[in-house]
Amino acid sequence: MADPSSYRPRPGEIPDSPGVYRFRDEHRRVIYVGKAKSLRQRLANYFQDLAGLHPRTRSMVTTAASVEWTVVSTEVEALQLEYSWIKEYDPRFNVKYRDDKSYPYLAVTMNEEYPRVQVMRGHKKKGVRYFGPYAHAWAIRDTVDLMLRVFPVRTCSAGVFKNAARTGRPCLLGYIGKCSAPCVERISAEDHRELAEEFCDFMAGRTGTYLRRLERQMAQAAEDMEYERAARLRDDIGALKKAMEKNAVVLADATDADLIAVAEDELEAAVQIFHVRGGRVRGQRGWVTDKVEEITTGALVEHALQQLYGEETGDAVPREVLVPALPDPVEPVQEWLTGRRGANVSLRVPQRGDKKALMETVQRNAQQALVLHKTKRASDLTTRSRALEEISDALGLDSAPLRIECYDISHLQGDDVVASMVVFEDGLARKSEYRRFQIKGFAGQDDVRSMHEVITRRFRRYLAEKERTGEWADGEEPGAAEAGPDGTVTGTDGAGLAEPPASTLTEDDGRPKRFAYPPQLVVVDGGAPQVAAAQRALDELGIDDIAVCGLAKRLEEVWLPGDDDPVVLPRTSEGLYLLQRIRDEAHRFAITYQRAKRAKRFRSSPLDDVPGLGDTRKQALIKHFGSLKRLRSATIEQICDVPGIGRKMAEVIVAALAQAVPGGPAVNTATGEIMDDTEEPGQQTGSPGEPVSTGAPDERRGQER
Repeated sequence: MADPSSYRPRPGEIPDSPGVYRFRDEHRRVIYVGKAKSLRQRLANYFQDLAGLHPRTRSMVTTAASVEWTVVSTEVEALQLEYSWIKEYDPRFNVKYRDDKSYPYLAVTMNEEYPRVQVMRGHKKKGVRYFGPYAHAWAIRDTVDLMLRVFPVRTCSAGVFKNAARTGRPCLLGYIGKCSAPCVERISAEDHRELAEEFCDFMAGRTGTYLRRLERQMAQAAEDMEYERAARLRDDIGALKKAMEKNAVVLADATDADLIAVAEDELEAAVQIFHVRGGRVRGQRGWVTDKVEEITTGALVEHALQQLYGEETGDAVPREVLVPALPDPVEPVQEWLTGRRGANVSLRVPQRGDKKALMETVQRNAQQALVLHKTKRASDLTTRSRALEEISDALGLDSAPLRIECYDISHLQGDDVVASMVVFEDGLARKSEYRRFQIKGFAGQDDVRSMHEVITRRFRRYLAEKERTGEWADGEEPGAAEAGPDGTVTGTDGAGLAEPPASTLTEDDGRPKRFAYPPQLVVVDGGAPQVAAAQRALDELGIDDIAVCGLAKRLEEVWLPGDDDPVVLPRTSEGLYLLQRIRDEAHRFAITYQRAKRAKRFRSSPLDDVPGLGDTRKQALIKHFGSLKRLRSATIEQICDVPGIGRKMAEVIVAALAQAVPGGPAVNTATGEIMDDTEEPGQQTGSPGEPVSTGAPDERRGQER
């Protein structure tokens, strides 16, 4: 525990101007980011008597080891920089709203030649129009199914679209009238795009125009005695009205607003957002956060606004945002929202009428979400705490291992040897800190040497960071940073590249994405040999404050360095279950990487080494000749007949293929059958994007681990 007076800035050193400040811990990780109208006044609050600080603030300042700040011109700039740094550094003491799921949106891909209506999650893409979010994907599909009667926009994937265009036959939706079938040119690209625009306009809330137009067309058809057409229009109007009824009218027509409500107690806060577009509730979402700092409701609202609109622009930011309490001060936040939208945004607390009534509904949802979350978390937190305590007792650790790293080796009969590192903090996976390694120190299959190399590389990086930041105690020297006694360490980083000396590493930035943060426990996938290799690597580096254990798969035994007998945890132990989850996650991460490397190797072709030859011309060559074997036997003049290939490039291709060693016979990976040169084009060895192998599928996967 650090004494805040040890890093308190000198009097007069802190500027009296707007800015953003960062607290760092002893490992140089940013643990808190804040903004202030006056940096001098705000930072002075952190360095008062500890007894007068809020318990969470006291924990933060005693965990920190230094503080730094950046001066900006305005409070709006401070707000923008604070949001960027919280997103970049992921500080542990900042409020971070945890979204319990990825909310689906109804998306229209206006960036394609033939726009497509579909369900999308995750990051928003440029050129795609989004509507929502919705609580469930099925709600989107129900709405789309009703609207396709009136707006038969394409909904199929690219593969289905291309196959229909190739065969000249549309899919089922094209036959039943729920797709205009642009794939078979029943409608032009321009008309289909206009149809998609009308679909977007209706979803954006401009519904009255289309309903009135359809009603006029229905009346005209009835007057002209076109009763079948009038009946179809009647059904279309009914489908649109049914789709509209799925979103009840809650506010006056054409009202675009987001309503944000907060329910909180001393430890946690829940946020609920209702998205109202065109006077109707179009979507709902919710977040929950730990109150790891002393914070007001207005500040919680400010953080919610940052997370909600930090990546949004234009119409995604509504004209009106209704909140339970205003941030203090409110002007910078309102100015920031206006900048994101490009037009004026009203940020206020509703006082009366329909908006206040709807806010009360949102508030009740937030309260229910908080109660439900606390009920679920009580069980989860108790279970994780018990698991960590059981691991600590079984391994004889001084305290519960809050950070655990697990390592696994994966290969296929000694080829493409890779390793994985997964990280669990407080019993939960921290995927942003996962790492993967290529084993470069030797060739062949040797899990023990591979484990020694990986542990050495990972903790040599830790020592390099520690030395670079000046954390060595007086008289303390770094451990061995080169090769071990067996000479197996290659001096590469996690990507298998040459590792730079400490002086050339990236400057301090506080990101929790490096090897600079040590674990309390290292778990290796394996038994006594792998554990001994990991412990030997740490001993060679002079690291003696990190515990090591291994989990053997066969009997799920826990091995400790130097012990002849394993530690056997009960099968019902929460500690054993946590170790198994960590080990299985490391295995999954390693084998996924190994398969990706193997697939890339199988897809390799001698054409990959031809300078200046891109994917388009590679495909043109294979399509023209049908196989790599036929291309090898072709003359320069024949290669020049391929569109885009000149004589100079043809000469380079011939020279490259002459130097390349011909591969084995092509094998049909589905049947194991050897294919001769008379097979259909695109099935031969070396075609771009197709795997090339010299063994049957079962033989290729036989000894993968």
